[in-house]
Amino acid sequence: MKKIHYIDNYLLSPHHPVSVHIIGAGGTGSQVATNLARMDMALRALGHPGLHVTVFDPDTVSEANIGRQLFSESEIGLNKAVALVTRINRFFGSTWVAEDRRYPVRKTGKEGKGHTANIVITCTDNIRSRLDLWRFLKSCRKDTPPDHATPFYWMDFGNAQFTGQVLIGTVRNRIAQPASKEFIAIPKMNVITEEVSYSMIRDTDSGPSCSLTEALHKQDLFINSMLAQAGCEILWKMIREGRTPYRGAYLNMETLRLVPIPV
Repeated sequence: MKKIHYIDNYLLSPHHPVSVHIIGAGGTGSQVATNLARMDMALRALGHPGLHVTVFDPDTVSEANIGRQLFSESEIGLNKAVALVTRINRFFGSTWVAEDRRYPVRKTGKEGKGHTANIVITCTDNIRSRLDLWRFLKSCRKDTPPDHATPFYWMDFGNAQFTGQVLIGTVRNRIAQPASKEFIAIPKMNVITEEVSYSMIRDTDSGPSCSLTEALHKQDLFINSMLAQAGCEILWKMIREGRTPYRGAYLNMETLRLVPIPV
């Protein structure tokens, strides 16, 4: 039988919009946030409370960002999170939040719960931020009962110049699954730090580029938007249909292949 993961019931019919934290508003993060704005509109049209998103990023928009990231020349010098969320709020009429700082991962337990969300999405360049985040999320994984600050899922985006992957995993030890005669229900999906041994990988943060030309030598023009579409499609199906047979995807822009990662 085919394996499948059923999303936590709390996120299917909550009394509030599903809370989402996006960490990083650059090449991938700016695309993901814009896709989630469309998803929010669609969910609310279908009777779901929708999404409430907070974007974290301490960096400012530079000239090199224009073209590859979703920013304009008029936004140069502004904080990325503030510029992105302000534009989304004006366009879609939402009340999302921008935080012009790094994601707070130093607090744990009950004190740290106020800094969590139902879904956490990372769109960062370095390994250290992922390891710090996972140490933080693990301290919140047994919190009950569920509410707007309970972390259920962590979705991570990562890419090189022509290849990339998106992976979503469960923060809680297990998500209750219904009995099924048609599928094998999987209560836990590994997060990225449980799939990849980052201790064996050198952290090579590419750092800022001085121009769009230099940036394109590091990352292909459309790899971020392609990954963002794939990841948001998984999230859309999870919330819309209440289940997913896939927990991620691998993307190769040179061969134009998108390979799903089954549950």
